[in-house]
Amino acid sequence: MNRTVRVAAGQRIPAGRVSARPRAERARQVADVLRQQITAGRFDQGRLPDERSLSRQFNASRNAVREALGLLRGEGLVSRQPGVGTTVITPKYEHGLDRLAGLAEALTGYGTVSNEVRVAETVAELPAAIAERLEVAVGAGGVHLERLRWLQGVPLSLDTTYLAADVGAGVLAGDVTGRDVFTLLEESTGCPLERAEVAVHAVTADADTAALLRIPGGAAVFAIERRTRLRGGRAVDVESIRIRADRMALHTTLHRGRITPSDC
Repeated sequence: MNRTVRVAAGQRIPAGRVSARPRAERARQVADVLRQQITAGRFDQGRLPDERSLSRQFNASRNAVREALGLLRGEGLVSRQPGVGTTVITPKYEHGLDRLAGLAEALTGYGTVSNEVRVAETVAELPAAIAERLEVAVGAGGVHLERLRWLQGVPLSLDTTYLAADVGAGVLAGDVTGRDVFTLLEESTGCPLERAEVAVHAVTADADTAALLRIPGGAAVFAIERRTRLRGGRAVDVESIRIRADRMALHTTLHRGRITPSDC
């Protein structure tokens, strides 16, 4: 007979006993911690401890640990093979959100970023929503770029970019295959980028995006919407980026106001 053990508020689970929480809840919690460790590169050799060791480490049943590892396998983070154990398939790359940088800059040290230029064109009229974000008239025209970004031979992101007409012309004259748009923008204008407004949310990949990124249809991707401004505040670049969530971790450092020594 299955028995449900209820733990009163403040009551401690005796040493040697596993958590009384439902197995699915416990599995999710174990998976959350392991995911953070994988993202941080904790498992240098690429192999996780065996189920028995993880069960002791997390004070969880082996069934809960097995279910947690199954969740990570479903996310494409690990593989599980009899006689081999659980291994990290590919560590996630970290992309900081606390600095305005192009993808190649952000991934320095991870390998070579290459760009497959799918669209590079001048447009006479901008989509109304894009013109509004660039703070120009629809008829002002602009430049439209679409690039598939690769890292170490693996497709990582699909970037759709609209640029104001004058600065976009300078970007098109540059090496859009081998260099970041941000670098080309600063070189062609002679003015540094100042800031960007960024929104990040999760979406499921449509069939076309999934095929380009080589992921299953309906898989989760990070959707990043970004508007970038030159020094002085002029909007020059509007981007919609779809990044594989199974290969990228977005991170930043947040500060809570101003801290002085007397606060501690």
